[in-house]
Amino acid sequence: MHQLIAAQQGPRYIVARPGAPGGILLPAAQFHTLKSAAESRAPVPAWLSDKAEAAWGLDLGGQATAETVLIRPSSVLGYSRATWEINKGCNFNCEHCYLAQRVFEGLNWDDKKRLLHIIRDSGALWLQFTGGEPTIDRDFHRAWAYASRLGLLLDLLTNGSRLHDPKIIDLLCTHPPQKVVVSLYGASKESARAVTRTPRAFDLVMRGLSAARNAGIAVEIALVVTKDNTHELDAMRKIAHEYARSYKEYASISPTYDGRADPLATQAPGHGDRAPVFTGCPAGHTFFHADPWGKATMCKVGRENPIDLMREGVHGLMRLPGIADAQMLRTGECRGCTLSGTCRVCRPMAKAFQAAKAPLEKYCQHGRKDDRA
Repeated sequence: MHQLIAAQQGPRYIVARPGAPGGILLPAAQFHTLKSAAESRAPVPAWLSDKAEAAWGLDLGGQATAETVLIRPSSVLGYSRATWEINKGCNFNCEHCYLAQRVFEGLNWDDKKRLLHIIRDSGALWLQFTGGEPTIDRDFHRAWAYASRLGLLLDLLTNGSRLHDPKIIDLLCTHPPQKVVVSLYGASKESARAVTRTPRAFDLVMRGLSAARNAGIAVEIALVVTKDNTHELDAMRKIAHEYARSYKEYASISPTYDGRADPLATQAPGHGDRAPVFTGCPAGHTFFHADPWGKATMCKVGRENPIDLMREGVHGLMRLPGIADAQMLRTGECRGCTLSGTCRVCRPMAKAFQAAKAPLEKYCQHGRKDDRA
């Protein structure tokens, strides 16, 4: 199993270590020298040994480059990151979920492998497994290991309910993630049950957090704030400080990505986190999202005109920047807006709010006196 990954990312050449922060920037000449060393089965160059020891404390002296460094193939496409909704199925039933339906379905194993190759061939170096709940997918274990062997740096977005499983802990230790993001829905059994509509949710998440901490797995906690747990926010922060290396709070609830209003009822009054002014997004250009059937879109929200990667292959992604640009245009109810320069949501998200017939103050400056002041 490789210890390092070397890849071209746009005009840059980098070396990264699976499961570890940081990276090494290489001049083009050194990258090509490293590639030649791998092809000829020469030892790791001394200059890389020195850099790896300084960055991660690794001793690579005398090791064969081909066995130590995975050299990623270059891509004509400019993608660096992707998310994969491996399955929309979930063992929780959260009211605030942005998925309108959480159906357990998707590609068979052979097509999942093909999709992972397509993601790799797009140039993407970072891949986030998401869902639904990714760890309940029947192919999660082998998909994670396969993606790691292809030279993808992996993140896991999970509800934490299966992190206590020794097989998952062993998988994450063998193929370490860059980070595991665990959603926390409360600081008690009662509040977590109210948010997730799942009786044992709190106990399962806490077992998972304990198992990850004991195994030394890097965890970031996403504090999901709703009307049912806002009274426990301080206690949730305390849990985050105890079990995670960092945490973020998410208090703004959106409609489902296809414009259903149901999740908006879970918004905690007075706890909507005000987003910064939207100044642009690389979605569709350096980033893309793949759904359970291998259909690529600019992101999780902007799902218009999906590209069937199973039919078109990696070259289908060449059309995605144009599709993304079209979705970002201020059309429909946002056409001609005089406040677009200081808008706080992207056009795909605004369309979801508009389809849900949400009050303007939920997403638009025209409904907020403080934004127009």
